Formats: sequence, structure tokens, C-alpha cells
Amino acid sequence: MTLDAHTQFHLGLLKQLHTLLSALTDLDHWSAESHSELLEELNGLCSALEQGQFDDWFSGQDVLCKVFNRYPQVAHLIPRDLLWFFGGDCLHFMPDEEIEAFQALDEQRHAAEQAGETFDWGKARQLQLSQDDGQRH
Repeated sequence: MTLDAHTQFHLGLLKQLHTLLSALTDLDHWSAESHSELLEELNGLCSALEQGQFDDWFSGQDVLCKVFNRYPQVAHLIPRDLLWFFGGDCLHFMPDEEIEAFQALDEQRHAAEQAGETFDWGKARQLQLSQDDGQRH
């Protein structure tokens, strides 16, 4: 089964997150075993997405929430797109303005799909971020 571009984009972000977490050596009060289990959960999430067998959004939310709670020192490095992708409890880590920005992207994506056009989430997100930066300066 081939993955749509939207899922592929987020799968890439999950793999980057796995790489980031794999490199952590400062685990604070979490055991190495607990850290390994979280990496396994993240790896399983990636595998399920790759195989097109992913339908448990709660497991994605659970893994990301664990990352935020266990490793606050890297919370700023977690791609915000993943929080939006999994939704639910992950949205608690996003301010309202950020949720609104992602809602706008989702609306663009759905409009493009309805029109039979391809939508590049990564490019649209970069454009949105560059516009946001321009408005702040």
C-alpha cells in the first residue's frame, strides 16, 4: 500500500523524533528501560504508518504526550505538525493561535483534495511559517 503524501510527511517527522530521542543520554528520572520502551512504541507507530495499518490515533497521542511529559528539555524540538496530526490530547500542548494556523492548513489541504489537486503539506507549512515571520518583523 502506498501512503499519501500527507502521511509520508508526518512519518518522516516521526522518524526524526525517534532519532532525536535515541540520541538522548540525559534521561532525568526515567529509567533506561522506560526510555527503551518509549522508543519501541514510537518505532511501532512508525511501522504501522509505513504499512498503512495505522488506525489507533490514541496510541499516537499517548506516545507524543509521554515524550512531552518525560522529556521537557526537548519539547521545543518536537515537530508541532505531529501534535496536529495526532490531535486529541496532543492539542493541549498547542496555543490557540497555533491550532488556528493548522486548521487553516487542513482546510487548504481538503480544498485541494476536493479539487483533485495535490497538496504539499511541508511546502504549505513552510510558506505559512515564513508569512508568520514576516508579520512579526
